Amino acid sequence: MSKKEIEAEIRRQIGAIRRGSVELIKEDELLEKLFYSVSNNIPLKIKAGFDPTSPDIHLGHTVLLNKLRTFQEFGHIVYFIIGDFTAMIGDPTGKSETRKPLSKEDVLKNSKDYKEQAFKILKPEKTKILFNSWWLSNLKLDEFIKVSSNYTVRRMLEKDDFEKRFQDNRPIAMHEFIYPLLQGFDSLFLEADIEIGGNDQKFNLIVGRELMKSFGLTSQVIMTMPLLEGLDGKNKMSKSLGNHIGISDEPNEMYGKIMSISDDMMLKYYELLSYISNEELTELKLELDKGLNPIIAKKRLAREIVERYHGKPPADNAEKYFEDKFQKKANPEEMASIEFDDISWGKFIEKVGSGTSGFGGASIEPSDTVIINGASLLSHINAVSSNGEAKRLIKQDAVKLYFKLHNKAVNGFKEIEIKLSEDVKTVYSIPCDSNDFILKVGKKKIYKIKLKNN
Repeated sequence: MSKKEIEAEIRRQIGAIRRGSVELIKEDELLEKLFYSVSNNIPLKIKAGFDPTSPDIHLGHTVLLNKLRTFQEFGHIVYFIIGDFTAMIGDPTGKSETRKPLSKEDVLKNSKDYKEQAFKILKPEKTKILFNSWWLSNLKLDEFIKVSSNYTVRRMLEKDDFEKRFQDNRPIAMHEFIYPLLQGFDSLFLEADIEIGGNDQKFNLIVGRELMKSFGLTSQVIMTMPLLEGLDGKNKMSKSLGNHIGISDEPNEMYGKIMSISDDMMLKYYELLSYISNEELTELKLELDKGLNPIIAKKRLAREIVERYHGKPPADNAEKYFEDKFQKKANPEEMASIEFDDISWGKFIEKVGSGTSGFGGASIEPSDTVIINGASLLSHINAVSSNGEAKRLIKQDAVKLYFKLHNKAVNGFKEIEIKLSEDVKTVYSIPCDSNDFILKVGKKKIYKIKLKNN
């Protein structure tokens, strides 16, 4: 390859590698490693460790797996380290107290399940599955003492949770100091080029980097990835918190859970979970800025993820199930009823023209079109806490209307498309004889509104 071609390939790789990452230590070293790799057609060793504390992988776990897959797309080799040995110690990361270690039986069972699920993302031919018990269980005491002599207690206390517990006079067991050293020894043993971990693992990753340097090896580059928030939009995705999306969730459930995330969280999920390119992601952001309905973008994401783990037919069925259940149905028997007389209803009708009849007897409006001040209406019926919330929901297309057709041979309700004007007034094209309708606000608030003539 020419120098120009090598530089172009490095730019291509680094753009995809950086995506979604929190920190690279150090990026200039990564560029050097990539230059060597591309120039000599030698794959880099990409290491990531996984403690098999749970047999079920959720989308939060796949953030690291997706990044590993990115490296594999460029020909690099992933060293998938199952921490069966270190799991029996217990990683104190982010814990305010000593964590209970797992039994050997639990570790082995969880490891088997974890490995099978990981290959739903990783390429088997570019993945080396290793158990760190293979080398740590054979580590001699004098070798471990030599390794541990490169780290001081003072450095260990720089770890946030250790420092807090020390200041609060809470116990720190000696084996907890050993954990980061053993994880660092993994990198030393494998001579890793790059190690990837969650940003809560930064301290442990740095230990590996510094041990390699102490033993005269080229230090591994560290890449930290963000922790993915769960369905509540606040806490780290966790099965124990019940805010997770499992990759083994059945298709309808997985699709529905993804559709339930907030619009703000959607772009983070795209960045960390979707396989669309950086260019496609940039285009999506531009489309959203120009007014693309977030629900459309969210459905694309839900479909992509369900199809990845379950296949195309189940993804097709899950999308149809969601649309039939949540976007096309409204049951008037289960809704609160609100009535308006002509005068009260007229306060929410904007005068835009003249006509012989209008929605709810508003004769000043064209016979087939009216403009409703939707924000004012939502506030009036206490469907929202403020005008600001109402406008936000309308902009997000979270407000839906269903009109009953009295004079047509149609049984049930017809959804009317919501169109927004610049001043956030919502325009509905509706039959002039419609005097009752369903108003759906968000996912759970549904109202049956009746217009009566005086």
